[in-house]
Amino acid sequence: MSTDVVWPVSVQWAQLTLRPLSMRDRTEWDSVRYRNREWLEPWEASNPLPGGDPPTFRQFVRLMRTQARQGASLPWLITELNPDTDRHELVGQLSVSSIIGGSFRSASLGYWVDAAQAGRGIAPMAVAMATDYCFKHLHLHRMEINIRPENTKSLRVVEKLGFRDEGLRKDFLHISGHWRDHRSFALTSPEVPHGLVHRFTGSNVPMTVHRGRS
Repeated sequence: MSTDVVWPVSVQWAQLTLRPLSMRDRTEWDSVRYRNREWLEPWEASNPLPGGDPPTFRQFVRLMRTQARQGASLPWLITELNPDTDRHELVGQLSVSSIIGGSFRSASLGYWVDAAQAGRGIAPMAVAMATDYCFKHLHLHRMEINIRPENTKSLRVVEKLGFRDEGLRKDFLHISGHWRDHRSFALTSPEVPHGLVHRFTGSNVPMTVHRGRS
């Protein structure tokens, strides 16, 4: 695989933090996911093969942790500092997957945000943070995001960030019980020499990277 993945690692910019999912997140995770079940279900990956129960939360966390330690993924929660409670609250999830090094140096990125927080710029900011981390710290060359053509809210995220539309992929992923077409978007490191966070926000404030458990 030959990448520079270090795990666990967290990335912070202003009130927003990308941090590892852990067992202690179960109560809040279950609450947010249950509240957003109708919002997320049309866009959720599914298993095309019959049989088999979905993983438990504990199994899911262990799988994510194993893949991260193998250098294949970065499974992050998106949290935001609530100034009233001084607590970082779960507002979504972002995962960098299919991390490949060598002459390819590429990865794919997927995300979701709590419906109650949609429209506040959280998703594009989290994508910008993850992309900058991968370009600067993993020395990746290319980031890819694949989105169903019907997912207009997610399409606005890549449009705001300037990802290039590379065309339609027929029956690309099994989503919500069926093989679904996706539009593929990509960005390469030379296209954002000062970073995607800088291009999106206009700010020169750097991200903070924390290695080890948050």
